[in-house]
Amino acid sequence: MPINALHKSENQTMVKNILLLTISNDWFLVITFLLSLIYCTILIGNFCIFITIRVETHLHTPMYFFLSNLSLLDISYSSTTLPIMIFNCATSNKRISFVKCIVQLYLFVSLGGAECILLAVMAYDRFVAICNPLRYSTVMSTTFCAGLAAASWLSGFLNSILHTVMTSQLKFCQGEESINHFYCDVPPLIQVACNPTKTSRILLYVVSVFLGFTPFLYIVITYIHIISTIMKIKSSVGRWKAFSTCSSHLIVVTVFYGTANLNYIGPRGYYIEMESFASLLYSILTPIINPVIYCLRNKEVKGALSKYFQKFYLLMIN
Repeated sequence: MPINALHKSENQTMVKNILLLTISNDWFLVITFLLSLIYCTILIGNFCIFITIRVETHLHTPMYFFLSNLSLLDISYSSTTLPIMIFNCATSNKRISFVKCIVQLYLFVSLGGAECILLAVMAYDRFVAICNPLRYSTVMSTTFCAGLAAASWLSGFLNSILHTVMTSQLKFCQGEESINHFYCDVPPLIQVACNPTKTSRILLYVVSVFLGFTPFLYIVITYIHIISTIMKIKSSVGRWKAFSTCSSHLIVVTVFYGTANLNYIGPRGYYIEMESFASLLYSILTPIINPVIYCLRNKEVKGALSKYFQKFYLLMIN
């Protein structure tokens, strides 16, 4: 064995803590406030959508059922990263134990993978509604929709087991290892590991392509068929209504898959600031824009929310 390889092998150790990246040491109060505001916005916005869909009977349709699952995913998704980021920023404590880091990684990858599949399921729902409207109620039955939602969640959690086991086996050269990330994720931990990581990198790339790029490709193909069908509608009002039911989903898909694919299967070694920024967008941007997009662009959700806010306001003043 070469001397360098032997020396590197001897220096491998079990890491106790991971040192996370902090956004700013100079503006920590401002950043803490902004992150707290973002987190509260995510929680309030997505909880409002979830509860409204569950309470309003006229929103008990497949499209809104999947939207309520998306809101629940976004609440859970952001809660795995933002509270720790807020705490670290407020206290200037960048440390997180390796055990907590692995738990965070498992939950983050699980929920991110589940969202990948769920967005593809939502595209399928729009495809059946627009391209096969006469069969919609038959195809998208309550049992089938529940099965699709359950499969989305389950696939994410099963996929994360592979990444978590592989990452937990990594060895590091220091008791405290710094990573170029605001939270624990697979790519930054692989980058700082001392032992060979070829298998982990291949697994990350293959699974990311399968779970990230393949659903995105399916969504693109699905929307080609959807747009082709919409263009055949003679009524301009009908075309606009069909487009409006798809536009919100398309915006979310573009933001989510764009930042996720850049984070996982994008080129390695580009600017460190760009890589960190992409990870921040991936973990924060999608959960915060979902309630904004679906509330502003969806008349039924917006109407139901307005009704409940008016009731709440009347109760407060009486």
